[in-house]
Amino acid sequence: MRERTDALAPEAELLASARGGDFQAFEQLVMRHERLVFSLALRMTGNGEDARDAVQAVFLQMHRKLHQVDAGRPLGPWLYTVTVNICRGIGRNQRRSRLVPMEGFVELAAVDPAPGPERQMSAKEQERHLRAGLRELPEKERAALLLREVQDLSTAEVARLLGSSEGTVRSQISSARLKLRKFFARQRL
Repeated sequence: MRERTDALAPEAELLASARGGDFQAFEQLVMRHERLVFSLALRMTGNGEDARDAVQAVFLQMHRKLHQVDAGRPLGPWLYTVTVNICRGIGRNQRRSRLVPMEGFVELAAVDPAPGPERQMSAKEQERHLRAGLRELPEKERAALLLREVQDLSTAEVARLLGSSEGTVRSQISSARLKLRKFFARQRL
């Protein structure tokens, strides 16, 4: 049986090859997931340097635990869990700004491909308010909201990643949305 390590190889094959010591297979797995891991890490830490450190730690942990990863399941959710846990550790160990970049989170001017200057300013202002609102949320609520809304994971997947029940996740997301609504209402006054 010839091992495939190209970009089209199924994830389970790549995982099996990587477990056997195939560096190219491991590299393909990293390439498939690094953008999403970085995106989540950046939103969780709010800092590019911390996000890059988190990504490196995530893939180092994946390499160390290759034999423990269930090849019958997608790798993405496992990586999300590791990313969230590493970012929480970074947050506890370093008291840096938790500004949450929102590129791609809310398409504020998505309908108009060439907005005028006033619409661009409005979109930037809305993004600034959203970032400020997210900074005010408790870490678990922010993580639940970002995983659900940005990463488009199901409530069950978010619950599994955060080690919570689905009810807790629904409550955290609801609470986060309510707090954001109140934050935006205060900003309009």
